[in-house]
Amino acid sequence: MKKQDPQIKRFGDRGELLVAFQALLMAIFVMTPAWPDLGDSELYRSTVAIRWALLAICWASAAIFGIGGFLGIRRYLTPLPYPTESNRLVQSGVYGLVRHPIYTGLLLAALGLTVFDISLAHLLLIVVGIIFFNHKASKEEAWLTHRHPEYADYARRVGRFLPRFRRG
Repeated sequence: MKKQDPQIKRFGDRGELLVAFQALLMAIFVMTPAWPDLGDSELYRSTVAIRWALLAICWASAAIFGIGGFLGIRRYLTPLPYPTESNRLVQSGVYGLVRHPIYTGLLLAALGLTVFDISLAHLLLIVVGIIFFNHKASKEEAWLTHRHPEYADYARRVGRFLPRFRRG
């Protein structure tokens, strides 16, 4: 039987402010110009092939994690980090590789653009994004552990944003 958290009573208790900050952070990332602007530099021209390749790898990986994450929990998906009443703990598909594949997908998509543009401004925003998603994931995981006691074992086996590869 699912446990209801008795402390969820008012606006913000289910992570509404985290969702608002995430939207703001994503908007800032998209609207921030590349800095430094290396568009006319020799470095920019000489690395075009490798930048396109890295962009393709990052965006393909982002699509795999993001779409796989969405499809894995589509019945339980909510914009809020607080789990729905009817959710179940998904540990298969991309959720067998990372606990937060949608966040991983967003970070990989941002990384691809950052590398492509050779933008230190965007790299700084990715660092802010990693800190933010780590905080948001911690809140979400506390709620999931409350609802699903087996989540603690899942968290020991599966990485938060990056897969854990073990020998043997």
